Amino acid sequence: MRLLYAFPEPLPLERARGVQVAHSVAELARLGMEVELAYVPNPPLDPLAYYGVEVPPGLSLTPLARSLPWPLARIHSNRLFLWRLQERIAAVPDALLFVRHLKLAVLLRQSRPGRKLVYEAHEVFSDTAPPAKRARQFGMEIRVLRTATLVIANSLPTAGRLRELYGEREIAVLPNGVDWPEHLPQKDWAHAASHIAYAGSFFAWKGVADLVQAASELPGCRITLYGGDAAQLARERGRAPAAGAQLEFRGHVPQQEVMRGLASACIAVLPNRDDPDSRYTSPIKLFEYMAAGCAIVASDLPPLRAVLAEDEAVWVRPGDPASLAEGIRRLAADPECARRMGERAREKARGFTWRARAERLAGLLRAI
Repeated sequence: MRLLYAFPEPLPLERARGVQVAHSVAELARLGMEVELAYVPNPPLDPLAYYGVEVPPGLSLTPLARSLPWPLARIHSNRLFLWRLQERIAAVPDALLFVRHLKLAVLLRQSRPGRKLVYEAHEVFSDTAPPAKRARQFGMEIRVLRTATLVIANSLPTAGRLRELYGEREIAVLPNGVDWPEHLPQKDWAHAASHIAYAGSFFAWKGVADLVQAASELPGCRITLYGGDAAQLARERGRAPAAGAQLEFRGHVPQQEVMRGLASACIAVLPNRDDPDSRYTSPIKLFEYMAAGCAIVASDLPPLRAVLAEDEAVWVRPGDPASLAEGIRRLAADPECARRMGERAREKARGFTWRARAERLAGLLRAI
């Protein structure tokens, strides 16, 4: 089977979806599928090596620029990517088309109505879009949901909401995954309060501001935060309390450095707010926390409950810095409880590896 995975953004990308795409295409190729990744290049960075992923046999990388050739290279347009993508699609008439971008799925349905198309939904756009754009998003989603050969959702809440909006159809649920490390360094559980981490983006719905505010109630703790662009880092540094936990903002660093940081962390925090974006998430960072053997403090939200049981995390009220601080304090004060929780999470993460996800995905694709 041949698969053409179209990704209309630069790779590597400073967002979790870049990690997901890199691992997904590589693992499918390792399972014997012929996979082509068509993407926007981001020179001089390598689209997979940036994430610590090697290109296996069976995976071909096809950079499709959004710019004109020199001397007009400063002219950029998504239409140039789409034009070049259409050329690639025409060159591989037997390939199954795979996309996770709604607008691209609609365009391919319009231009290639006879081709088999797989759409992977990572949110419900008619809920998460600004009010003025929701009607248009609804129209695009209903077209794709009713005509795609296969629809995959990243979580049970995402699949349920799509069926609620667009009618019953089969939707496969495949959560995101993790590169499970065979070996981890010894964690300093006796001083768990000094090894607390957050990793991820700094969008408002991620709840980083709540974590920064909670720090004022956590004297004696040390929290390392990975992620955020320059403006977001400046904003959160400005909010950091004068007293309380010590906050270290590392900014955006390569994926391998994040994983090294999590490997030494004892407690990891997932402070998502109760926002439409949070309702349909399948956080890669959750699986990374688990695989790193961290005890987890998490917002009590359905997508997270779908992965972790009551006793597999300390659950806190979303958007409530006081509740978040109390959850962190609880684990920091009981290192043995934190250690046991981290061990259970790490073992559970074995079922959420990128390889396990790819095996389920390959089965769905081969059944088409």
